[in-house]
Amino acid sequence: ALSAILAVILSSRAVLPLAVGATCLAFMAALRVPARLIVARVAAPLGLVAVIVVLRPFLMGGTPLFTVPLFGWTLTATREGALEGLLFGARVFGAVSVVLLLGMVTPAHKVFAALRWARVPKGWVEIAMLMYRYVFALLDAAADVAAAQQVRLGYSNLRQAVKSAGVLAGAVLLRSIDQAEKTHNAMVARGYQGTLPMGTLGPVSRRDVAIGCACLIALALASCWLECWSGGVLE
Repeated sequence: ALSAILAVILSSRAVLPLAVGATCLAFMAALRVPARLIVARVAAPLGLVAVIVVLRPFLMGGTPLFTVPLFGWTLTATREGALEGLLFGARVFGAVSVVLLLGMVTPAHKVFAALRWARVPKGWVEIAMLMYRYVFALLDAAADVAAAQQVRLGYSNLRQAVKSAGVLAGAVLLRSIDQAEKTHNAMVARGYQGTLPMGTLGPVSRRDVAIGCACLIALALASCWLECWSGGVLE
């Protein structure tokens, strides 16, 4: 997964990240992951990226493609900006797809153990563990507050919806701070001295080694071939 993410991030053309993302989606489809769940997981990051992809052609100089009149101004979209935006969007799509597939097929404790095996700083791993543990509790709290607001017509119009969203964000922030204090006190009461005990990875089987090597070779060959491909707008 880390190799795939690095290949996606370091790619100079959009075709490789798109191919990696499509492959991950195909694997999730083969695993019968609900399409609704996949869309829900990728909607937020890809929604933000879509804004950048749309604006990027107008923020970079180069060969003009078309112009858009706006309030007396003329915005010019460029080919270089469009390609740059496409590459950025493809990278995010590929990386998000890899992480999503990893989360679907690998238990969280194995991911954290692998991070420790890879010599990722202990503090980072511990923070990630706590975030993973309590993000679901905060989501449940946010869902409860939002449901209570809806019952009280908190989203009946745009003005009320903005106000309710602010109250919801504040309530979740206060609950997260309160939960952090309670968690820290509970950890100290149980003998916490700056580090959390963590399990270790078991021995890697020959089958896993063979599969890993095959995936790395396939990724390397695909990267070399796709990066050297020079057709279409995906260059």
